[in-house]
Amino acid sequence: MIELLGAGILDPVTVLLLTLAAGFTSFLTAAVGIGGGVLLLAILASVLPVAALIPVHGLVQVGSNGNRAWMTRQHLDGRMFRYFAVGALLGAIVASFVVVQLPLQVIQFSVALFILYLVWGPKPSKRQLSRRGRMLAGGVTTLVSMFVGATGPLVAGFVHRQDYDKLQLTATFASCMTFQHVLKMLVFSAVGFAFWQWLPLVLLMVASGAVGTWLGLKALHKVSGKQFKRLFRLVVSVMALRLLWQAGSAYLG
Repeated sequence: MIELLGAGILDPVTVLLLTLAAGFTSFLTAAVGIGGGVLLLAILASVLPVAALIPVHGLVQVGSNGNRAWMTRQHLDGRMFRYFAVGALLGAIVASFVVVQLPLQVIQFSVALFILYLVWGPKPSKRQLSRRGRMLAGGVTTLVSMFVGATGPLVAGFVHRQDYDKLQLTATFASCMTFQHVLKMLVFSAVGFAFWQWLPLVLLMVASGAVGTWLGLKALHKVSGKQFKRLFRLVVSVMALRLLWQAGSAYLG
């Protein structure tokens, strides 16, 4: 058995399943462009305490996205990343002072509708592609990530509007998500979350995720750019609809 101080005991079967899940979800994100983070969050939610869910998921995602960003670093849009990072830093600072949390359903509805607009709405104008727009993307998505955990679909919606090829999209999206999750770790550390208690499990999941990412990028090279964009848009839209369904079910229930 693996003892996670302060978090109880996870049996070997659970640890194995979570480790395999990290590898599979990393493969999914690398091959399709998105989807793994949300799926992993759902899996972790069935095992981890609520208070540990978002910070532990974020720490695992630092490893997953970081590996993908490093493996595709030559395709990164540096300007997009820099402006996104500035906005993300401002969003993290604001998040560290937020004491009133919006109802989860409100966040889910808002995020889902915005994602659908970003993916299916009119093509971006020069204003939307400006540095201010990129900074706004970083700030808003980082702030929201502190409450809902997996904001990959929202960040993907912004990145998708830049009309990248599949490798540019993968590299830029992974780099933005890595920076955002690092900021999230800093904010949760500042408010007292003890990440070291979860390191044994996280390290196993990150190692598995690295293998999944490598295999996923191999699969990505075999997919045409046109197919990739269609699949990427489809997966993001399905996730947005899932958010709407969850919010609606909670509201009606």
